[in-house]
Amino acid sequence: MVYIDLTGPEGNAFVLLGYAKRFGKELNYDADEIRHIQNKMQESDYNHLLDVFEEYFGEFVTLLNRP
Repeated sequence: MVYIDLTGPEGNAFVLLGYAKRFGKELNYDADEIRHIQNKMQESDYNHLLDVFEEYFGEFVTLLNRP
């Protein structure tokens, strides 16, 4: 299990988008699927970004101190 503390630098939206790319590659998602996830993450506000991140990676990643 990977833990990401959202109160630190890892909680930055751009860092989380980078994690989505990294974890997507590790899970063998193709480039189009990774772009889709990142685009979906950016459709709305920060809480939406977190919801989408958890939708795709919540099985492997725990977000700590979520607002």
